[in-house]
Amino acid sequence: MTGGGRAKVRGLRRGRGRGDRGQVAIEFLGTVPLILLLVVAVWECVLIGYAFSLAGNAADEAARAGAARDDGACATAAGRHIGGAWRMTSNCRTSGDIYKATVTLKLPVLYPGLDIGIDITGEGGSAKEKE
Repeated sequence: MTGGGRAKVRGLRRGRGRGDRGQVAIEFLGTVPLILLLVVAVWECVLIGYAFSLAGNAADEAARAGAARDDGACATAAGRHIGGAWRMTSNCRTSGDIYKATVTLKLPVLYPGLDIGIDITGEGGSAKEKE
């Protein structure tokens, strides 16, 4: 290669990339909404799972309390394990020798208290204690 050819190659190397300035920043800004949407979707799945876990645990605790005492203890025990933002309703009843409790929570959207009207139900049962 002659000396003039080398100068041309060097000039190409220096000039390359100048038109691409800021490309990475633009691509990152384009993916930010997708990343945020994914984070929100994962968070919502975590809240749904947590709501199922809370409803089931509260129903079990309510059934145990109701089997040992009475209906008032059942509703109190269910409410003790659920915060007010979850909008809980409970139903306690006797079915033969089994005391059953059903706890219903409203499905939260992004945080408890903001719901879309879909119910999540947990059921629990406990054998009645003999007096």
